[in-house]
Amino acid sequence: MIKRVVAVFFLFLFLGFGVLAFWTVLPEDLALDREAYLAAAERFDVRIIRDAYGVPHIYGQRDVDVAYGLAFAHAEDDFLTIQKVNLATRGRLAAVDGLDAAPIDFMVQWMGVWDAVDAGYDSEISAETRGIAEAYAVGLNHYAALHPEAVLPGAIPVTGRDIIAGFAFKTPLFYGFQQTMLELFEEERQRELALSPTEDAFHLSNLPQPILGSNAVAVGPGRSADGATRLLVNSHQPYTGPVAWYEVRLHSEEGWDVAGGVFPGGPVMLHGANRHLAWASTVNQPDLTDVYLLDVDPENPNRYRLDGEWREFERAEASFAVKLLGRLRWTVNRELLKSAHGPALRRPHGTYGVRFVGMNEIRGLEQYMRMNKARDFNEWRDAMRMQALPSINFIYADQAGNMGYVYNARFPKRPEGWDWKGYLPGDRSDLIWTEYHSYEEAPQLMNPASQVVTNANSSPFRATVGPDNLRRKDYPQSFGIERRMTNRALRALELYGGDESITAEEFRAYKYDKRYSTNSAAHEIIQTILAADPEDIGDDPDYLEARELLANWDFTAEAESRTAPIAIISLTPVIVAMMKEEPALDPLDSFREAVAVLRQHHGRLDPTWGEVNRFRRGEVELPADGGPDVLRALEAFVLDDDGTYSVKSGDSLVMFVEWDANGKQRVETVHQYGSATLDRSSPHYADQVPLFMGERTKKVLWTLEELLPTATRDYRPGESG
Repeated sequence: MIKRVVAVFFLFLFLGFGVLAFWTVLPEDLALDREAYLAAAERFDVRIIRDAYGVPHIYGQRDVDVAYGLAFAHAEDDFLTIQKVNLATRGRLAAVDGLDAAPIDFMVQWMGVWDAVDAGYDSEISAETRGIAEAYAVGLNHYAALHPEAVLPGAIPVTGRDIIAGFAFKTPLFYGFQQTMLELFEEERQRELALSPTEDAFHLSNLPQPILGSNAVAVGPGRSADGATRLLVNSHQPYTGPVAWYEVRLHSEEGWDVAGGVFPGGPVMLHGANRHLAWASTVNQPDLTDVYLLDVDPENPNRYRLDGEWREFERAEASFAVKLLGRLRWTVNRELLKSAHGPALRRPHGTYGVRFVGMNEIRGLEQYMRMNKARDFNEWRDAMRMQALPSINFIYADQAGNMGYVYNARFPKRPEGWDWKGYLPGDRSDLIWTEYHSYEEAPQLMNPASQVVTNANSSPFRATVGPDNLRRKDYPQSFGIERRMTNRALRALELYGGDESITAEEFRAYKYDKRYSTNSAAHEIIQTILAADPEDIGDDPDYLEARELLANWDFTAEAESRTAPIAIISLTPVIVAMMKEEPALDPLDSFREAVAVLRQHHGRLDPTWGEVNRFRRGEVELPADGGPDVLRALEAFVLDDDGTYSVKSGDSLVMFVEWDANGKQRVETVHQYGSATLDRSSPHYADQVPLFMGERTKKVLWTLEELLPTATRDYRPGESG
């Protein structure tokens, strides 16, 4: 996707759409105000204890102490990424990373992120949440003061507003807002203009949707063999970068007592567990973005028609520097337009206004903090009612035995009957929505009779088994809820939904399932190849051998399998095309290419899957089972030059949360690498790899009494001990 962003950016950059540029050299970096940063840190008192795996346990009297300590600890392990997250949030990343980052810098300014933060920081964000954001910023600045050699140009100082802006920018991206921007920069118009409402208007697209990774399952006491309540937290993220999981344990005397995962630059647990409840997240993709084709005045291009009258665009200018060589930068200025609909873009095929959920929303951190500190389902639900998070599925479980699923989305109140997937006429104000449906109106399923719920980036209408599934007809078409069922979703229902008495061992074993369902797209692709006329494939003898291997594949991605390579290499490009909503690939073409790859790089058509699918971390290289869109997701979607896959995403921070029949909690976790994200010299750079690859976990140590006997370091920020 990034390559595509860069390509379209080149188009609007060099084809003359209002871009001005000049050469510039940045002045010498301003000296860091180290003394001021060190003095600010003295306001906080925090204890950081690294466990046997280097995972930071942050202890403080106040929430702000913990936020400060979290920032410092995370900076110790991944300061570079945190700085780049901050630069991207400011729209300044291209000055450090070059042209690839320029679309992000433009997008931040075009979305109006900083306008919203500057307008609402003091009035919309509580003093408590501002305190969290500002304390976190102090922790980063403190680390920078101690390590000035590691500071990137323009990244320091960090402010509380930077942290709030980071949430405002990122949250719309999780439901795919960026895809709309990419579409508008295509050379031709990509969608039809929606006409007046008709009975045939169809909003819920049957077209292939991106198969974004994440698994989540909750099983209640009525389905557990031992009466326990269990939750699987299994988000699939890239293994490095701005949305890679970092494992933490946070404890303040003010009630912030959690274990789970955070992202670089984020001072709050995004999913995991506190002592009373837990939740897992998966990406959902409701239709939360609308594009309006504007009627621009041919005599004055700075005006557009609305309700029969001409309106003036609000006009401004985006400006950002792009690194070229060394300290040489190229400053780009780009027109920013805003209409009554939202941010607007001029393109050769039209001028468009865009309205999206999350526009001007800056309270994401506040909602997450309330979720972190909730003590029961009612408090957690009250936090969800804020609707500051525009999307994201949540699977929930708690100590009281409650469990359920929320298809979280802030749905606009749109006039029914219109095809909101098309471009809307921009001259009608009645199509510019301003209100939202309540939290209670979103699809959600709590404590079903089946006592099992699951989601794997799949339809909310198949979240369980039995009669309690939600019904599509009960929700407006204008919600734009996806219909897809991933293989992971199918297998989760077949396994967890097919077992009415699940033991603790079975709950874990099902998560590591490596099979493709007979109802999956993968199964259909392979059957298409096997059913093809041999004359359509070709007369190469290798094709006959490869088809025989396909015919014997058991539809699993086990490392020792010699039939999985030809199958998975054949089906992966076809599935990837579906993920990207690109034109469908011919499975026979993909099959022929797979044969060529295996013959060229492996010298045979039946190497083991583990010889093809490789897990690499520093000096560690291991055969990997699992694969794309199986519950044991160890995946890469593009072959390396040597004909192997290097696993780069999928299972990352995995958590098993359990409350037994007496309410006693146990949480076990594993990270794909270890806490030292970038430091190859650290013992924690790859120390969790054996656990991760062995499908084993470690226990979360909730108390100091459990933690201290095996702790590897106990210190305060700035101490060398």
